[in-house]
Amino acid sequence: MSDVTTATDARSESVEFVRRLPKAELHLHIEGTLEPEMLFRFAARNGVETRFTSVDELRAAYEFDDLQSFLDIYYQGAAVLRTEEDFHDLTWAYLERAAADGVRRAEIFFDPQTHTDRGISMETVILGISSAIERGSELGVSTGLILCFLRHLSGEDALHTLEAALPHRSKLLGVGLDSSEVGHPATKFVAAYDLARSEGLHLVAHAGEEGPPEYVWQALDVLGVERVDHGVRAMEDAALVARLVAERTPLTVCPLSNLRLRVVDDMAEHPLPRMLEAGLVVTVNSDDPAYFGGYIGANFGAMIESCELSRDELVTLARNSIEAAFITGDDPLFSDFDAAVEAL
Repeated sequence: MSDVTTATDARSESVEFVRRLPKAELHLHIEGTLEPEMLFRFAARNGVETRFTSVDELRAAYEFDDLQSFLDIYYQGAAVLRTEEDFHDLTWAYLERAAADGVRRAEIFFDPQTHTDRGISMETVILGISSAIERGSELGVSTGLILCFLRHLSGEDALHTLEAALPHRSKLLGVGLDSSEVGHPATKFVAAYDLARSEGLHLVAHAGEEGPPEYVWQALDVLGVERVDHGVRAMEDAALVARLVAERTPLTVCPLSNLRLRVVDDMAEHPLPRMLEAGLVVTVNSDDPAYFGGYIGANFGAMIESCELSRDELVTLARNSIEAAFITGDDPLFSDFDAAVEAL
């Protein structure tokens, strides 16, 4: 047997190993799971014209130079989402994929301003997504819904968005902050985060993806977040790394997204192994998988392929995801994880 065959078999075994580990996905934009085939189906269902004529043409457009070039396509795609049925179908399709990858907990982001700004009601968005996630137990997946503010819009708009969503407070787990990072400091969103905190919502925010380490400091100190989404550029600041380690603040890292948006030029250069070595509470997630080439299993696979993660490191990543989830210590996912590790 050749060395290449042996290495391929070993990687396949590692991918299957991590698939069998119970895990949580904590950084997933539901609008980013809109596969091209589904986009065209929804467009036909709702009578929406698209500027693309085929699935292949649309997939060919998924070559991005940076975050903004992705967002331009992302917002165009979201225009086909019009009804509760659309949001339900989109979410259910993701949950089926997640369950197949061994995800037992999914804390799902959604961007209401992307939809309300084009006349879709907050109720339509939340009820459509919730009708799917409330069925997650059928797949063995517990769920939570995190409302994200669009960073390129104003803080006042974020506050009004949260106020409009509060009639559905029981369906929300937390709030987050996404979209264009550079030039949009956390200070814009203090009022919205203060309201979310007063409502008992969990607090997360994207920081340290395209923005510098200072944006991670702001997320921690200005917004008071419990998790940092992305955070890979924290590695440029030793004091920040020390703080994140000491406070065990989770980082929801998305390897394929980092590659496709040119945060890293080569997956072999991804900082995730160094982040683990530094003692950071790193997790693996898929971000916008329809656009970036794969769901959580593919993200683990890319790291295994390029960075040769050990089984102990894979177990650590999966355990980190469960510990970083907004669940209580008596959640059966903890004991299920320990039992799964013992059985492997």
